[in-house]
Amino acid sequence: MGFHLHSYMFCFFAFFLLFGGGAFGQLSSNYYARTCPRALSTIKTAVNNAVSKEYRMGASLLRLHFHDCFINGCDASVLLDDTANFTGEKTAGPNANSLRGYEEIDTVKSQVESICPGVVSCADILAVAARDSVVALGGPSWTVQLGRRDSTTAGFEAANSEMPSPGMDLSDLISGFSNKGFTEKEMVALSGAHTIGEVRCLIFRERIYNETNIDSTYATSLKSNCSSTGGDDNLAPLDVTTPVAFDNAYFKNLVNSKGIMHSDQQLFNGGSTDSQVTTYSNNPTTFKADFANAMVKMGNLSPLTGSSGQIRTNCRKIN
Repeated sequence: MGFHLHSYMFCFFAFFLLFGGGAFGQLSSNYYARTCPRALSTIKTAVNNAVSKEYRMGASLLRLHFHDCFINGCDASVLLDDTANFTGEKTAGPNANSLRGYEEIDTVKSQVESICPGVVSCADILAVAARDSVVALGGPSWTVQLGRRDSTTAGFEAANSEMPSPGMDLSDLISGFSNKGFTEKEMVALSGAHTIGEVRCLIFRERIYNETNIDSTYATSLKSNCSSTGGDDNLAPLDVTTPVAFDNAYFKNLVNSKGIMHSDQQLFNGGSTDSQVTTYSNNPTTFKADFANAMVKMGNLSPLTGSSGQIRTNCRKIN
């Protein structure tokens, strides 16, 4: 008995050394240090190029990571295309005609594949691209934990039911984030991602025409590009003050009743999150630190590690 146990422990230890504990859900910041030392710099350069071409792309890449992680964990399932016998997440309600940046991720992936074939996962590329996008627009940096692997499945139904939506009230937002392990404070911090990016008229029309907790001058200015009946795809910045700078202006806007989406203004509407919004509106450093920490936590949602999943060659399809 003792011999078998000893042998087992030795095998376990050898396995642990070989895989660095990856099979047990551990990510590490230096995961590619030996296998692809230029991976991070390659991703950063590509992201900087994409964002300098179009500032909005920074927000789009950040959002891709968020929509990936909230559905079955950070596994790049959001990138899988539909096929004849497979339904991905791209056509789910929260994603269809809304998520973007897929081509930019393809570009990054092909560049990384050219230097280290079959090594760097699409899920890790999404996580790094999100961080690099925030930094490119003046936001905080954080150390991205690495070692995620890519899924061979997708969660269309989950994408339709588990993503927080722009029409949600505060209680639903709190529970939606709580279901993924986030506190109220972390939910408010992550919502600060809306300091960058744009939103379609279809999403904010109801708010600007029918809600009263909105600055009237602001509402009127939005109506000029979002009529009550048409122009669904016309865009407006999520942060009217500094639309392409990652700062704390989003929270200042909320205090001034200038949240563009219903769900935004819910964070400052006489409820339990008002004080946190006020704190962030007055303390950009606190916001940026809390945002960075919450992003690390989000990036740790149920990653596939060890022998689970695969390293996709093409992010759009299973190998």
